[in-house]
Amino acid sequence: QVQLVESGGGLVQAGGSLRLSCAISGGTFSSYGMGWFRQAPGKEREFVAAIRSSGIYYGDSVKGRFTISRNSAKNTGYLQMNSLKPEDTAVYYCAAGPSCSSSGCHRYPSMYGYWGQGTQVTVSS
Repeated sequence: QVQLVESGGGLVQAGGSLRLSCAISGGTFSSYGMGWFRQAPGKEREFVAAIRSSGIYYGDSVKGRFTISRNSAKNTGYLQMNSLKPEDTAVYYCAAGPSCSSSGCHRYPSMYGYWGQGTQVTVSS
């Protein structure tokens, strides 16, 4: 059974940085695509970034500021977040899912079968 555990969230001032980690057990990120999503209160879950067999992808609002990566030896994925803004405040979720071939499929939460519990990121102005 695949399990994901996020860590690294917290409170940071605008302009600061945080690095989120996602540890996977019961599977490996080489077998699954990995994605990061976020959800702010009253809003839908938003695509942030993904590493899939087809490439690396970012949501428009985080391009140039966030970097997704993974360490296969440690079975851990990361989301480095720089130049944080108050609008980045949300619960961030790590997700894993099988390969998908349709265009843009990495953006859809339904393409990921496994989710972590989420970690809160709060950016103060």
